[in-house]
Amino acid sequence: MPDFTTSCSASDRPLRADAQRNRRRILEVALRAFSEGGADVPLDAIAREAGVGSGTLYRHFPTREALVETVYHNELTQLCESADDLLVTATAQEALRTWMGGFLHYARTKLGLSDALGVLIASGANPYEHSRARILAALTKLLDAAIAEGDVRDDLAAFDVLTSLSGIALASTDPDQHERLLALLMDGLGRGPARR
Repeated sequence: MPDFTTSCSASDRPLRADAQRNRRRILEVALRAFSEGGADVPLDAIAREAGVGSGTLYRHFPTREALVETVYHNELTQLCESADDLLVTATAQEALRTWMGGFLHYARTKLGLSDALGVLIASGANPYEHSRARILAALTKLLDAAIAEGDVRDDLAAFDVLTSLSGIALASTDPDQHERLLALLMDGLGRGPARR
């Protein structure tokens, strides 16, 4: 899977530094624009806010569908790749907790993009084709590390934890409530005396 923030959609050649910055800025603006304004936000308005010309936007993303799909995959890639980074900078339990917070942010983003993703799906694309497998792989890595450190129960299934996280995401979009519910979930994952 290519790095959606740094490689061309037409080839795998790395982009020049200025082209990478332009692409990254377009993706940031497009994420916010589609989340707040829906699927019909004018692409020229996205280009203007990103500080690039329309031609630059269309060079990177020749269609609205290509932009929407890349915005979604960029968010997915950031979430999945963060697992490795977190395991380097934090304990496994802290990494797991931080990643789960990132998953809920990703879920809120996906909800905000639902109109735009619906247009993409209507065009025949399936942006979710590999999403679950990638998310489960990242979560499994984090759970395995936390189990190995003795921080969480050793009878956990990544799919069950993902289902719990998805339930939190569906139950509320309030970040404060997400924090409280994640604290409850982490308590449930922990190795209490009755589980030893």
